[in-house]
Amino acid sequence: MHPQFKEVTTGVAAADAQNYAQKLGITRDMVVQELGWDEDTDDDLRADVEDAIGGETLDEDSDEVIDVVLLWWRDGDGDLVDALMDAIGPLSDDGIVWVLSPKTGMSGHVEPSEIAESAPTAGLTQTSAANLGDWIGSRLVQPKTPATKR
Repeated sequence: MHPQFKEVTTGVAAADAQNYAQKLGITRDMVVQELGWDEDTDDDLRADVEDAIGGETLDEDSDEVIDVVLLWWRDGDGDLVDALMDAIGPLSDDGIVWVLSPKTGMSGHVEPSEIAESAPTAGLTQTSAANLGDWIGSRLVQPKTPATKR
């Protein structure tokens, strides 16, 4: 077999898996907190994030300053604004919250408008979205505010 073909067949799956952390902007040594984990969360995405950061994600009991929050969110999980408020508590000034919700047609799908309406109420701005297999990620950040005048 030509070596070129072997590389293509073995490299494609690995390249797809590596895309999750890359799409989320997650890199080595970032502190990542995972909220809303359940049986339906994407284990490949979770494993890719842990591979990328070189360690385990933190749970809601952590008291560290967080770079990225992965918030798994499904229709019926409760009040998204409350969940976002809890998520930004330990978030660093330039930290990111990714709301991960099931794609359209999947059980637990959340309308994009619900995320778009909840973000500003929680003091966040939606900047982009990422396609993550059976999940959609909505990237939320804290708006940059100029230093307050005294």
